[in-house]
Amino acid sequence: MVCLDVDGTLVNHDGHMSDAVREAAQAVVDSGHEVVVSTGRSLNATLPIIELIGLTKGYAVCSNGGVTLRIDTGLENGYEVIDRVTFEPGPALRALRTKLPTAKFALEDDEGKFLSTERFQDASFGVEAIGVDFETMLEASAVRVVVFSTENTPEEFKEAIDNAGLHGVTYSVGWTAWLDIAANGVTKASALETLRRKLKVDPAQTVAMGDGRNDIEMLDWAARGVAMGQAPEEVIAVAHEVTGTVDEDGAAPILHSLLA
Repeated sequence: MVCLDVDGTLVNHDGHMSDAVREAAQAVVDSGHEVVVSTGRSLNATLPIIELIGLTKGYAVCSNGGVTLRIDTGLENGYEVIDRVTFEPGPALRALRTKLPTAKFALEDDEGKFLSTERFQDASFGVEAIGVDFETMLEASAVRVVVFSTENTPEEFKEAIDNAGLHGVTYSVGWTAWLDIAANGVTKASALETLRRKLKVDPAQTVAMGDGRNDIEMLDWAARGVAMGQAPEEVIAVAHEVTGTVDEDGAAPILHSLLA
């Protein structure tokens, strides 16, 4: 079971997948390994990656574990949602609004739509967000909440979040002033463990590769957790090995090692 992060792992920070990484990923898919795309991206932003690596049957974990897809090109849309974990975002949103009054907020709801304040859009949403007021967002049922600030440094942003006293949710801070929030206990690792049990894969036969703080649980969960070379120290600390950076096509040699 080969679990692959997308941004910073399979694609660079411009969203480009190199030929070397694409060909290596396709080879692993063709070899019969159970390849699972595992990303913070939402469903519609994940589908192009699934197509690029030639995954026609299998699974993907989206929205940091909040949504799990079964991929099968024989299905009407080429996939079906087999799990979607929601939570009530009101308490977290109110706490964060107090500490980060100028931040932008977006929310993926239980139907896969995105709601946002300040006309906030991001490629990871996969769909155009619908502009709403903050009160409307408080009442929605959420799979994923995103908070982004252009007014704070990453250090100020992290301090504000630490002081917000978030309870009953799982969250991770990104490379910049960016926060992802999911339901309590929901991570890439929690969704992957559910899939591992479903597929009856031996825990010793699990590999995961990623670069972000939202990959920490996944790398710790896998029997072979590989951090990308540009990963923060706390990500590298839980990994079993480190490969090259995304700009060095660091994913490619790890993928090739699975073909030996």
